[in-house]
Order: sequence, then C-alpha cells, then structure tokens
Amino acid sequence: MEAFNTFSEVIQTSIAADDFVKITLSKPIRKNEGLRNIYVRLVQIQDAIKFSFTYHYKTNDQVKNDSIAEGIEVLQEFLMTDFRTAVVFTLSKDIHVFVSKKKLVSYNEMHPSFSNKPPITHDQPKQKRAELGTYLHYLGVTDKENNVIPKMADKFRQINKYLEIMESLIANAKLPKQIQIVDMGSGKGYLTFALYDYLVVQRKMDVTVTGIELRKELVDYCNGIADKCAFENLHFECKPIEAYENKKIDILIALHACDTATDDAITKGIVAKAGLIVCAPCCHKQIRQQLKGKEQEDPILKYGIFKERQFEMVTDTIRALILEKKKYQTKIFEFVSNEHTRKNVLLVATKSSKEADLKVLDQKINALKSTYGIEQHYLESTVKF
Repeated sequence: MEAFNTFSEVIQTSIAADDFVKITLSKPIRKNEGLRNIYVRLVQIQDAIKFSFTYHYKTNDQVKNDSIAEGIEVLQEFLMTDFRTAVVFTLSKDIHVFVSKKKLVSYNEMHPSFSNKPPITHDQPKQKRAELGTYLHYLGVTDKENNVIPKMADKFRQINKYLEIMESLIANAKLPKQIQIVDMGSGKGYLTFALYDYLVVQRKMDVTVTGIELRKELVDYCNGIADKCAFENLHFECKPIEAYENKKIDILIALHACDTATDDAITKGIVAKAGLIVCAPCCHKQIRQQLKGKEQEDPILKYGIFKERQFEMVTDTIRALILEKKKYQTKIFEFVSNEHTRKNVLLVATKSSKEADLKVLDQKINALKSTYGIEQHYLESTVKF
C-alpha cells in the first residue's frame, strides 16, 4: 500500500538502527466488535526476530507472532480497515500515524516517550489449565487454527477458572486412586470435557467421568465428541438425575441443575458418601413458591428483587447445613465474576470424619425456617437421617 510507505520505512529503519521500542494501534472504527487495541513488540524465537502481536479484546487477550515483513502487512491492513491511529515508538522519536475516514494517511513526529528498549526474550504465555485440546474445537470454543474464538473468550476463561478451583478441591479431598466423577446436568459438556482432559490427558490420573443429561440430543452430541477425541473413560447417559443408580460416586458435580434437581444431585452424592460434592445451584423455585403470598416481616423482603436474592441465600444455606449434618465440611463462594451472570455461586462439600452436632445444626435450620415461614426444604425430604 503506497500510502503506508513511510510507515513501513520508519519501522524497518528503527529495527535496523536497533532503537525500535513498540507499536500501538488504537481508536477502533467499530467498537462493538470487541477488539480495543493492538500492541506490537519484537521477540526472538530461536534465531529469528519476529513481531509479537497482542490483541486486546474486551474480554481477553490473544498473542500471535509474525515475521517482520508479514507483521508490517498485518499492521497496514488493520489501519485500513479497523483502526484510526498508530504510534511507532523508537528511542529517537515517536511517529504518530493517522488515517482519516477517507483513508488519507498523515504523520506527525513527537519527542520519544522511551529511553530504554524492552527485552526481546520470548515470554511464555500464562499457563492455562485448559490446554487447547481438540475437544474445544468440536465444542466451538476454538477455530480451525486452534485459536480461541473471540465470542467464546468468556467460556474459555470460565473453563480455566473451573479447573483451577477443581484442582484445589480435589487436592484437599480424601479420594481413592481410581476416581469416579459424575456430572449431573452436564448440558453441552464444556466443563465436563475440560475436567476429563485436564485430569486424564494432562495429569494422567485414573479417572472415569459420567455426564448425566436429560436432553437426548445433547447426550448424543457429547458422546460423539468423546468418541472423536478418544476419551475412553468419558461417557454421557440420558436420564433424569433421580434415576441414576450407580452408588460409586467419588466426586459429585451439579452445575446449574435446575431448581430441586440440585437437591436430587446432592442426595445422590450423600447416599454414595462422595468425598467431594460441588454444586452451582440454579433457579431456586421451591422455597419461593412455598412462600408465595405469605407476609414477610423483614422490610427488605418488601421488594421483589431483594426477596428473590434472600430466598436464594436461604435455600443454599439450608442445603449447606443439611450437608453438615451428614458430616461434610461446607463452603459457599463466587465461582466467576458476576459481570456476565449472577448465577455464579458454588456450594462445595468435602466429606469429613468429624462428628456433626446434629442438635445445633437442627436449631439453625429450624430458626431459618421459622424466620421465613418455610414448611420444609426439599432436600430434607430426600435425605434420610
């Protein structure tokens, strides 16, 4: 592109003079597409000097490396189609490049912003527990070139956060060498596949994972992907949670199992004496329906949105207390940021040998039920004491 000849010459001259610092592209033309800016620096990979591009999207960063010649072409293309401004930082001067709406290119020299160059060692990217395995492509998280698709960046971040949490929970739970994991309400299987890949493929653990899902089309879809990936000890079954009969469960997972399906899953874990129970409760309808029309003294409960949140907290607190009665240590914490979803609470229960004080726990449960006028929590009807 003839309009960018000066731009190209400045870059190549500064590299040859060994005073190149970096390049930035900013002021995106279409802000709603998610790519906010691009940073470019030099890196040495083996014996070659290359450009390292960091693409800053709204929700994630992506890094790609190109040769100098290819990189200059990429920069020119972005300036013609996506960005209004570029700055070439060198030790001798800063060159500001402006592209008008009519694609006219202008330049402005400024005093240098930097007096030192950054190192050109190739930084290793931050370790991701979810390696870019084939399953992510089949699930639509990555493209054919194995890059995370921008609109799936949130899902990829969620997967890594989930694996980080599960790694810690599994390390602190008492589990056998051969671990049976059951994921109840596995849905499309993003987290189910990720956990299997991380534990079996990456960490070489002896693990079998079973996904339980009511929708047959999702079960067939997930089993197909498991076959394509040769995940021999991962399979999915089409049935309601309450119909699952296998008593051998070491880790019970129920993420966003709707309403009382969460309680059915917890019950299966308790009956199997699972070493670890991990739930992300969803749509807490049972308590809300039970209290519909009842007058609440607490003024906070006058407002619908606060009432909904309060009943969610009460529902999950009683679940935690019932688990404690069954000799589980419980904790409730935020799974991922609530920027994208408020259904982000994780209820974790780890089997303990410590005897529970049933009297004190019953007092706590009864006090909550009395305060809110709750007749019975569904989980009380499914768990035997």
